[in-house]
Amino acid sequence: MDPKTMKESIRTVKDFRMMLLGDRYRPGYHFAMPEGYGLPGDPNGAFYANGRYHLMYLYENCTRTTGAFNWGHISSHNLVHWRHHPDALIPSDGDNGAFSGGAFVDDDGAAYLAYSSLATDMETMAGGGVGIARSSDRHYEHWEKFETLAIQSTANGITEVVGKNGERVYAGSCDPSNIWKKDGVYYMQTGNLCVLGNYGRSEDSPLEARGDWTDLFRSTDLKKWEYVDRFYERDRSNKWTQESEDDMCASFFPLPLSRHGGAPSGKYLQLFLSHNKGCQYYIGEYREDRFWPASHGRMTWADRAFAAPEALTDAKGRQIVWVWIIDNLEDESSFGWSGVYSLPRTVWLGEDDTLRMAPVDELALLRYNAKRFPAIELSEGEKQELAGINGESSELKLTIVSGTARKAGLKVRTSPDEEEVTLLYYDAETKELVFDSTRSGAGGWKAKEAAPFQLKESEQLELTVYIDKGVIEIFANERQAITRRVYPERSDSTGVYLFAEGGTAAFEEIQVWEMMPSNSY
Repeated sequence: MDPKTMKESIRTVKDFRMMLLGDRYRPGYHFAMPEGYGLPGDPNGAFYANGRYHLMYLYENCTRTTGAFNWGHISSHNLVHWRHHPDALIPSDGDNGAFSGGAFVDDDGAAYLAYSSLATDMETMAGGGVGIARSSDRHYEHWEKFETLAIQSTANGITEVVGKNGERVYAGSCDPSNIWKKDGVYYMQTGNLCVLGNYGRSEDSPLEARGDWTDLFRSTDLKKWEYVDRFYERDRSNKWTQESEDDMCASFFPLPLSRHGGAPSGKYLQLFLSHNKGCQYYIGEYREDRFWPASHGRMTWADRAFAAPEALTDAKGRQIVWVWIIDNLEDESSFGWSGVYSLPRTVWLGEDDTLRMAPVDELALLRYNAKRFPAIELSEGEKQELAGINGESSELKLTIVSGTARKAGLKVRTSPDEEEVTLLYYDAETKELVFDSTRSGAGGWKAKEAAPFQLKESEQLELTVYIDKGVIEIFANERQAITRRVYPERSDSTGVYLFAEGGTAAFEEIQVWEMMPSNSY
């Protein structure tokens, strides 16, 4: 590159970074894509190896005139500060890049990415399927795709296979899960959206073709894969999921018994995305090459803003999860970027066999300017400002004894006259954790999102809240959480208040930390 072009490139890159640093909605410590458009922007290919966490992110390759998608690659030793690597997957051999998939580290330390290989011809959808790439260098910076696809599509996202009884089966050939190894054999799930769309949405569709499921494939060498059967069956009485829901972006890992990892519980977590309902999960047993769901839960209730999940298991035995927060503005491309992930959260099995969740402990590395507020009791309709804190970048921890109050919680990203306000509270009457963004600003998906959550007798409400410019997350008693993006327009929408409605509530153990941005820009 000649010196003049080099100088112009440097100036352009710097101007772009300065623009991002001035973006009022771009988060500081939630991972945000460095450039380009995460539409879709699924987290992919997460794995832990050589003391580092690796995470891939799906984004549109804007240098191509036609739609093509890359897997960006970041790694960290502490889940907070991330290093960028060269893109792991790029368009090659005439294909259009990669959609979602998972990762796997074999016994010899080699890492593998299973991905949706986008068709060479986007009109006829010829040439697509499930591909696998391998890396064995210490920092996993150089990836080589296998010459032959692991599963070749016979139609878009579908491959015709022979079932265990010799019958013709239309199996999914997109959105592969993480690969796992059992008794020397490799296994992988595939998503069912395309199969469902073609064969399960008509009024006369058979019951077995409706709703969510995945297909299971196995291999002895990671190159030649054979169809096994469906990996699980949904409850066809619709008590858990609806017939319109699919299973994509699946991850499948054993659940530990503690937020700190340790020994596995014997139960497994099937995390997945339903395109019309968002992120959800099953908990169950894994035996005889099949998953047997025993319970079901959701991670989004009002819409699909909390969307595609990705998970890994680390050296401590923790299962750690990221989720794409899909709440995109219609004109988000004008910001020069899109794509935000939730904070990494650890999940484990509770004593009652339900899912527990909490932000990872490493996030405390970002805390500074700690403040503690005195306990206070609020009566009906009262509020109390938490003055002197950073209302755009903070972590808050507080304990609430709800008393007679129907609603008790926080008002955040609040303007002085409450023209703009985001409400986070527990509703004691409906037994719900509520995130109300209906007055959060003019942009984004405005909703009153209510998650089922019931305090036990004499149990205090323990809230952890993260405010990060346009992203807010609330965790309650390690049993429930809601995450959304908000878009306040007023520059003075930075207030944080405690509030009570419908009675009295006592607020105790009120701690706040300012959070140091960890994104480079």
